[in-house]
Amino acid sequence: MAKPGYGKRSTPGQQPRTRDDFALLPTRERYVAGFVDHLPDGAAMSIKHLAKQLPLYGQQAISTALNALSVAGHLRRVRCAVGSGDETRWAFRTFWSRTARDNEWWTTYLATETAARSAAPAERPAASAPPAPAPVAVPQHRTAPEPTSPAPATTPAARTAPPTAPPAASSPAYLALAELGRKDIRLALSADDCTALEPHAAKWLARGVTTDYLTAALTAGLPAQVDCPPRFVRRRLTDKIPPQLPDEPTPPNTPAPRLLMECTDCGRPGQPEALPDGLCRPCRATHSPGNHPSPDPTEIAAVKAHMTNLRDLLKAP
Repeated sequence: MAKPGYGKRSTPGQQPRTRDDFALLPTRERYVAGFVDHLPDGAAMSIKHLAKQLPLYGQQAISTALNALSVAGHLRRVRCAVGSGDETRWAFRTFWSRTARDNEWWTTYLATETAARSAAPAERPAASAPPAPAPVAVPQHRTAPEPTSPAPATTPAARTAPPTAPPAASSPAYLALAELGRKDIRLALSADDCTALEPHAAKWLARGVTTDYLTAALTAGLPAQVDCPPRFVRRRLTDKIPPQLPDEPTPPNTPAPRLLMECTDCGRPGQPEALPDGLCRPCRATHSPGNHPSPDPTEIAAVKAHMTNLRDLLKAP
């Protein structure tokens, strides 16, 4: 298996596996294709790893077979950026299709993969709370009522008195001020003092500082005696308030990098439409049947000169 994020990736929409999936391929290519088709997703697909698993063929033969499978429309090699910033790295993957695909299909499929990588993940809806179970009626045994004394009469004021409301939750600024006395007894504040100073402390938190920073700034370098803690804390909240930092500029929305296809033979990167059959132009010209590269004129002249010297040697007595 390859590292997480690398290796084989199966394409969707393939036909069911049969015994005649690669019957039209030569023997070597059919053997390699059958082995690759049975590999799980995430398996290593480098030539070296495949040659270790297929003892019948060496690395050169495996490389030639993969080139033929790429031309036949069964695989494409790609590279894609993983991570962001300094953590960006390149992941190399091989997309495999048991069903042979043409160049248009591969170009469309890789464009769809790019769009899926560029789209932001949809937010999952919050799971709804399970419905509360219905109350179960418990049967009660009927017993004779015990004699009780008459209940005292309820006054109208007692009937109309509203229930006591729960205390409101304190803000982080209020709690930070209330903790000053526990940090240092010289800054002990009452509840009324905390309420009066809460708006000043809230301005600190609004500028991005934490409650720990606020507490440390108010308790640092205290004099030996603090005559009036509320006035002292108010003065420090006013004089030592941190600066207002400008908002960080929002980075422009840069699209995610497209999947770069690699030449199956030499590994040269390029866009899918620029690498038909998964091969770059030089490799495609080299591996195309009946399409041999034109010889170099310098080599032609050297061969002619060598043939002339051989003729002169044969004519010599």
